[in-house]
Amino acid sequence: MELAPLLLLTQLLLLPGVAVVLGEPAVHPGYTHAEEACGGVAWAEAATVLVVPAPERREEFDGGQIVDISHYYREDMPGWESSEGTGEFLQLTWSMRNGSDIANFSELRLTAHSGTHVDAPGHVFEHYYDAGFDIDTLDLAALNGPALLVDVPRDKNITGPKFVSIVECVKTPYFLCRKLMWKKEFDTSYVGFMKDGAQWLVDNTDIKLVGVDYLSVGAFDECIPAHLVFLEKREVILVEALNLEHVSPGIYTLHCLPLRLRGAEGSPARCILIK
Repeated sequence: MELAPLLLLTQLLLLPGVAVVLGEPAVHPGYTHAEEACGGVAWAEAATVLVVPAPERREEFDGGQIVDISHYYREDMPGWESSEGTGEFLQLTWSMRNGSDIANFSELRLTAHSGTHVDAPGHVFEHYYDAGFDIDTLDLAALNGPALLVDVPRDKNITGPKFVSIVECVKTPYFLCRKLMWKKEFDTSYVGFMKDGAQWLVDNTDIKLVGVDYLSVGAFDECIPAHLVFLEKREVILVEALNLEHVSPGIYTLHCLPLRLRGAEGSPARCILIK
């Protein structure tokens, strides 16, 4: 049986006081030359040739103590109910290669709910949106703190009774996930919370953050109902599309920071775990 990663953020191990997260090489459009994928880039001006080593791409830092659990953005990254992926999201509007004598300057265009991102209450509640409960109003204390990563079965969505025994999964071996975030087409078979699972969590714990490894914390059939339960009292923050496939279950410290986008009901985020 395959398992899905689940991350719980708590103020002190499993004691009441914080959150939950459920867990599943792009080339800059201005740099499409083949030589850049071969270990280095050769630049020629007059008789001078400058060779620049290719940068190292990593998921772990500081000897493996810091693990990046955010997905890097790419054109074939899945989008909500889309078969076309994210599409072109980064354009080099000023290019030093193509005539700019000032700098390289890029323009970023994508939805606020693309890739690894955070949901604010205004995402599903109009009165919260109108009142200004946006990404800039979220509590940073709930986005940073001790966390527990566990695996949950991938064949069923999370209901109330199922969540009661979820902590027992922390000692299970880590199973290879389905890597749905690496598929271009949106997949409705991802594992998420059913409405009663979300309600059980809100009623029986002090968890303040819920994160998942695909584009929605709510199962596809009850996507909005689960969101409504979590965000109704503005006490739970949702983080979606985390990259947890290369992380083993256990206790970590989570740091997750969305952009300060006033007026936005969602925001891309960079999230890391510290062992």
